[in-house]
Amino acid sequence: MFDSPLSSSAYEVLGVEPTADEEMLRKAFRLRLRQTHPDTGGDAATFVQVQRAWELVGTPAARAAYDRGHGFGAQPAEQWSGWRAPAPRADTRPRARSFGQPGGWRRERYLTLIREWAGRGVTLDDPYDPALVRSAPHHLRRLLADALAEEATARVVADLGMGYTVWHDVMAAGRDADPDAKIDHIVLGPSGLYGILSEDFGGPVRIRRSELIGDGVAGAPIAGLIARMRVTARAAGVRFGGAIVVLPDDDVMDPITELSKVRGTPVVVVSRSALSTVLRRGVAGARAIGGNEVFDVRTRLQQTVRFA
Repeated sequence: MFDSPLSSSAYEVLGVEPTADEEMLRKAFRLRLRQTHPDTGGDAATFVQVQRAWELVGTPAARAAYDRGHGFGAQPAEQWSGWRAPAPRADTRPRARSFGQPGGWRRERYLTLIREWAGRGVTLDDPYDPALVRSAPHHLRRLLADALAEEATARVVADLGMGYTVWHDVMAAGRDADPDAKIDHIVLGPSGLYGILSEDFGGPVRIRRSELIGDGVAGAPIAGLIARMRVTARAAGVRFGGAIVVLPDDDVMDPITELSKVRGTPVVVVSRSALSTVLRRGVAGARAIGGNEVFDVRTRLQQTVRFA
């Protein structure tokens, strides 16, 4: 929960400055425990965050490691900031067939805008430096958070093996559409054809009336995903079996939450660690695909999709 560009730092959760001494930190932790404890009217999710924050900075060794990795105090030049695009893995196992660049559009947009925000003529040694990211406007941190979420989902799908095909950053309405109005991933496998939205809102997310709600949630993410899937389905002449929304593990109460159908499409909200389970077993109400139909659907999509 503290590794997202959108999340509060451990110090912010505890309500102290990063320069606080050990005694101030300990007092703040005890106060926040009393304030957030569910038995005294506090919020359970916030209570867990307070405990996790203390684990990260409650001892000198843990605090030193946290500060190095999150841009508090001096950071060695060779220190990895944690938010760079991952390097290709030297892995010889069969992988899912993949097209497009997961998170590519948002990561490129982030790099352009972070340099504009830093100032014309300024050279950024590391556009992913934690201190820089933490001080950037919310819309820039959101771009990076979403790029990271899409890349994480892509790694999960790739590990499903060669029986799956995935298209990343798919435009919903041809070349002239808004690149931000895209489908993050389309996954085809034995359990069906799915449109996937990878999100990171920077905090806990709840579900109300088949839609996501939370402090960081804007608009109607599920309804938007369904609308883009319908456009793509008409263009390619295919039928999606369901929609999947993937969120960070710490931001959902249950790893798998199946919703009622939205505009006739089964929807499931899953934690990232549960995604492979859902894609292997399928979404309730979705139609499995097998035999020659898999090749037909793959060919139709391959001939139709455009990438952001």
